Amino acid sequence: MKRIKLLIILAKKGAVGEKVKVTLRELADELGISPQSVLRLLEDMEAEGFIEKSVEGKKTHVEISPKGLAFLEELCESISSVLYNGVVIGEVISGIGEGAYYVKQYSHLIEEYLGFKPYPGTLNVLVIFPRTVFDALYNVRPVILPGFVKDGRTFGDVKAYRVRIGDVEGAIVIPSRTIHPPKIAEIVAPICLREKFNLRDGSRITIKVVKS
Repeated sequence: MKRIKLLIILAKKGAVGEKVKVTLRELADELGISPQSVLRLLEDMEAEGFIEKSVEGKKTHVEISPKGLAFLEELCESISSVLYNGVVIGEVISGIGEGAYYVKQYSHLIEEYLGFKPYPGTLNVLVIFPRTVFDALYNVRPVILPGFVKDGRTFGDVKAYRVRIGDVEGAIVIPSRTIHPPKIAEIVAPICLREKFNLRDGSRITIKVVKS
């Protein structure tokens, strides 16, 4: 764990592609160990090929080696595959009251492209995990609800991602011109999800992305 943490600290300090000056005391404070332990750790990691180190007088310069970078990249991919696996955890919040209007306008497209007649309203969820709704959807292909013009007003494309909440299938919808920040997931479903699962503001909810 100390090796991983030290590699991350060095990467944050810019030791990628060039050597950066470090001090044992500074690294010791960030790692919570003694400067002597930092020195041994650096020497071990140099011997293992994870870093390249040079010392000029009292100055130590360190760069993460290609092997160290490959290790970090593989670690990042492994963590992402475990964490960002299409599960969204969040808390139910109240919307601004426009959901019903837009669901009504797009109802025919939702029924045509997603296969269900939507309940006239959306469930808004504040995303707790992962960091944003896009992190959970990054490797999922959306269903595009095409834009249209109605009564002289233009309605843009909407990206719809199929999801499942309990035994109910619905979709996270992301309009091309959304006012919601990426921490908010807006969900349409064939029934009222608040009533079905007895949800209120603050209720914790788990959303599973359905990958086609």
